[in-house]
Amino acid sequence: MSSSVTNPPSLPGRPLIGITTRLDPAENTYYLRRYYAEAVAAAGGVPVYIPLIADKEYLRALSARLDGLMLSGSNSDLDPVMYGEEPQPRLGSVIPERDETDLLLLEIAEERRLPVLGICFGMQSLNVARGGSLIQDIESQVPGAFKHEQGRPADRPSHGLKIEADSLLAQLAGREVTRVNSSHHQAVKDVGNNLRVIARAHDGVIEAVIDTRPDRFVLGVQWHPEVGWEKDKLSQAIFARFIEAAIR
Repeated sequence: MSSSVTNPPSLPGRPLIGITTRLDPAENTYYLRRYYAEAVAAAGGVPVYIPLIADKEYLRALSARLDGLMLSGSNSDLDPVMYGEEPQPRLGSVIPERDETDLLLLEIAEERRLPVLGICFGMQSLNVARGGSLIQDIESQVPGAFKHEQGRPADRPSHGLKIEADSLLAQLAGREVTRVNSSHHQAVKDVGNNLRVIARAHDGVIEAVIDTRPDRFVLGVQWHPEVGWEKDKLSQAIFARFIEAAIR
């Protein structure tokens, strides 16, 4: 897979897009795969990785300079205490710094009406921030569920998706059925405030949500459009629409 981000679209102004990072506690290192930044840059944005410093004043000062917020995926799980549940046996590792940073950023983004794109864990953070809850482990809690952790190659479209007719996602995809990659073991359970489900896997697992308010761009997708974005038209359309919203 090449990583060329040359010749981005000609835009009136290249918006600054904040992207949350991950934390490796063993190495005390903030990190993130290159694809998030490359996909944003290719769509015409200016990517900035956000350290997981869960301090509201710091994040408010940073967000004042942003035109959009992207919540990345993570190899951790949100702490179920944040949605009023006890941990189930197959809950994965929890990184408090990531949880707290995401929720603070979402609070600030709501205040500033920043466009938000939540990817995988980022969609789950969005749902919890809006008062929703999560399925802590799909395999053990959803009868008849597909395999949602596909492994490698990560860009392979591994399961089908049914998209709500006339939704933003259907417009971007140009159809109501598609296939996406999949790398998650948790999913949205109870949908948060001002969010609407606009796509599900064929086993019923929620795969995309959108803000119900017409004056906001807030989109959450459970798959990883940043992986393989160079050859996937839907991924490109998602990033292009997000950057367009950040310019306004």
